[in-house]
Amino acid sequence: MNSDSPTQALHEVAAAFPWLLPGNRRNLLKVGSLSLAAALTPQLWGPATARAATLPEPPPAANGKARSVIFLWMGGGVTHIDSFDPKPEAPEEIRGTLATIDTSLPGVQFAETCPELAKIAHKLALVRSFSHDSNDHLMSQAYTLSGRKVPLNQIQTEPNIGSIVSHLHGPRNLLPGYIAAYGWTRPGPPPYNMFVGGWLGEQHAPFCVGREPAILDFAATCGKERDPHPFVEDELRPRSLELLEGLDRPRLGDRAALRTALDAARRRFDQQTHGDSLDGNYDNAFRLLSSQDVRRAFDLSTETDTTRTTYGRTKIGGRCLMARRLVEAGARFVMVDYGYDGLYGNLWDNHNVVEQNFPHICDMAKRPYHVAGIDRAFAALINDLDERGLLDNTLVVFLTEFGRTPKINSLGGRDHWGPAGSIFFSGGGTRVGQVVGATDKQGAFPTTRSYSPADIAATIYEFLHIPTNHLLYDQNQRPHFVLPEGDPIAPII
Repeated sequence: MNSDSPTQALHEVAAAFPWLLPGNRRNLLKVGSLSLAAALTPQLWGPATARAATLPEPPPAANGKARSVIFLWMGGGVTHIDSFDPKPEAPEEIRGTLATIDTSLPGVQFAETCPELAKIAHKLALVRSFSHDSNDHLMSQAYTLSGRKVPLNQIQTEPNIGSIVSHLHGPRNLLPGYIAAYGWTRPGPPPYNMFVGGWLGEQHAPFCVGREPAILDFAATCGKERDPHPFVEDELRPRSLELLEGLDRPRLGDRAALRTALDAARRRFDQQTHGDSLDGNYDNAFRLLSSQDVRRAFDLSTETDTTRTTYGRTKIGGRCLMARRLVEAGARFVMVDYGYDGLYGNLWDNHNVVEQNFPHICDMAKRPYHVAGIDRAFAALINDLDERGLLDNTLVVFLTEFGRTPKINSLGGRDHWGPAGSIFFSGGGTRVGQVVGATDKQGAFPTTRSYSPADIAATIYEFLHIPTNHLLYDQNQRPHFVLPEGDPIAPII
């Protein structure tokens, strides 16, 4: 570092990273170049941090266990009848106007909105009997993201599945244990942040790749455009890594002078902070900030035009491609977040009330940013992982909080429907090439065993070799099971 003294070095660090210094530790998780480092170094947060309870991870492909998870989170309630569980024999007010198409599995059909996933249905374990008893967005999303059923006043207290994975297994290859691409979608109004570490602490909330939008209440944007352009690409490069460009690399690299300055700052931390752990944390933080591999993982510009086009030059296409890049770089748990959007409004919550200004649900589903868009992006992701030899060790899970009503309402939309929906698994040792469960002729209720959000969470933990009866401790040192209820979906394991 080109500075006259350690004191000057400290001033330069403070100017670049003011949130590192005493009194500003809480802001570290929210802004700035060390926000990513914070996700790697929970020990910085002192006594409020939940007690560590790490578990060993299985080796690659050990007993069909996944080493990484891509969690395709479509918050808002994706219509199952207009995608993975069409009912061509039902009356039109139920089946809609969409045609059905054959898949690569004999006798299994999808709606015409899913031609790409139909081609690779043999790579999926489709669950058509996803079901629970709530039609409420907030309680259903809390249940689905955590596997824990809670009342409305506890929807932000339970850690996400990714948060528990992050807590137990930690970062890998300098990448946070739980990453969300995009990470800023919010149900509401008013908007609620459902991506939480809950009682594990804020440090286990996901590291969000996208930029925080100016308006988080996406319901307020509904109806501004009836037919917004589908081919829009997000800016997914984290701002925290961009800000590093302003810090001269030789200065960052001169570890000795910088460390002297940081040691002086560390001594002013409150007495409850553990100095021994800070030694390793500073090393981790600066290895992270100077790592070309980490920076490269978040850079979509290195992908070919062919790859970008295959995924679709859409928001969901870019987010799925980012997930593949992060898993390829070693990320442990990546959530692809797509559901509430400043341009498209509440994407999946298709009641078609006047404020939404949506077309008929069957027309909406064919748009490249709706069901047709996730069809293209999901199929590209699974094929890309497969071609790169990553699918065997990467569990891909498509999840939404519930399906939509079998009967199309008078406005041409479908309403909330907890009793039935469709999700799928792929990769990671999943027994693919099958459909698990079925619904009745109207797509209203399961006719076979149903599977709840708790069962989905238990299945993910099973593939990650995490016992659901393993004890975790909250910030008050109270014990909790990884998952208090739920059973893995036996046919796919």
